[in-house]
Amino acid sequence: MSDFHQNGVITTFHDLGRRSTASIEDDLRGFAEKRPMSLILPALYSELERPALSRIVDELAEADWLSEIVIGLDRADRAQFEHAREFFSRLPQRHRILWNDGPRLRELDAELEREGLAPGEPGKGRNVWYCTGYALASERAECIALHDCDITTYERGMLARLFYPVANPAFDYEFSKGYYARVADGRINGRVGRLLVGPLLRSLRQVYGESEYLEYLSSFRYPLCGEFAMRAHVLNGLKIPGDWGLEIGMLSEVYRDYATRQVCQVEIADAYDHKHQPLAEADGTGGLARMGNDIVQSLLRKLATMGVPLTSDSFRVLKATYYRNALDIVEVYRHEAEMSGLGFDQHAEEAAVELFTKAILDAGGAFSARPDDKPFIPSWSRVRSAVPDVLDRLRDAVEADQQATG
Repeated sequence: MSDFHQNGVITTFHDLGRRSTASIEDDLRGFAEKRPMSLILPALYSELERPALSRIVDELAEADWLSEIVIGLDRADRAQFEHAREFFSRLPQRHRILWNDGPRLRELDAELEREGLAPGEPGKGRNVWYCTGYALASERAECIALHDCDITTYERGMLARLFYPVANPAFDYEFSKGYYARVADGRINGRVGRLLVGPLLRSLRQVYGESEYLEYLSSFRYPLCGEFAMRAHVLNGLKIPGDWGLEIGMLSEVYRDYATRQVCQVEIADAYDHKHQPLAEADGTGGLARMGNDIVQSLLRKLATMGVPLTSDSFRVLKATYYRNALDIVEVYRHEAEMSGLGFDQHAEEAAVELFTKAILDAGGAFSARPDDKPFIPSWSRVRSAVPDVLDRLRDAVEADQQATG
């Protein structure tokens, strides 16, 4: 059974949760004959030192239906890369580590930069982009998924459920987005999704008018979910954002290239938790403040490409509209927490709303100040057009790193 949104924009699958992981994996083993599956894991070296990733690797070691695991490793020197090779060696599947800070990949990155085709600043978007390039070069998968490495409640059934719609040869879904309830340790989590994205999408519709794009985004129960799967050919044309707007940017790119009937969302877990970020760092930047700014800019850029007139005056109206909508939703979550027996800190919730309100104004100002900004990393189809052998060279560099000693 499937649960359809009343607006009919995308299909939502939730009853997979009633099946055991073992049952779903039996199906995936059969699907893998026609649609082999690979997983991308973007990781900071520091995550190897936390228990969450060790648990993830132990779970993935049992996923015999995966054909390949591609690990993007950031902020690692040579000794740390060698440790990563040992850390992931317990994976029985074919697996490759992209040593993003190693000399081979840095040399390739420098060449792409000279061509104006390289990602900008280091970060998750850049890491994911190179991993998708390797996955395309490897040609070992028809379906590719991605999830983060800080999930403390991980079990491989999450990935199995995420893959199911795109791996099933009888289905024609091109993109599958995960979702789950953000409740852990007796409280409601997911502040950016709950207190920024939800009321912001409503406010954008009020200020700039209804649109199919905003309706589409509003259909996702958790648009900031970092778990998604897609058919491999989707990666060729995607322009991946290089900042915290990655998830919204991915949904926007899929909306541009595919019919909404080819997109679905899947409930992949009853419980989910991961590493939490502070509202902001000590200097007032970073944390959820930076994340909120990037997400708002990602939405504004997409609306601008659709011909929506964005002005300084409209940003001020948007800020006021958002603030009222966000305070209203805080009250709703207070009621939900009380009915569910969960803890609720109204002061902390409203402090987050105030931070996000400022992020909206800051993002609007940054958008206006840099109208020629290029926030997206070029698609691999464009890069291959300019540098035809780039994927072969990327694959060769990664393979050389796997075999190098000392």
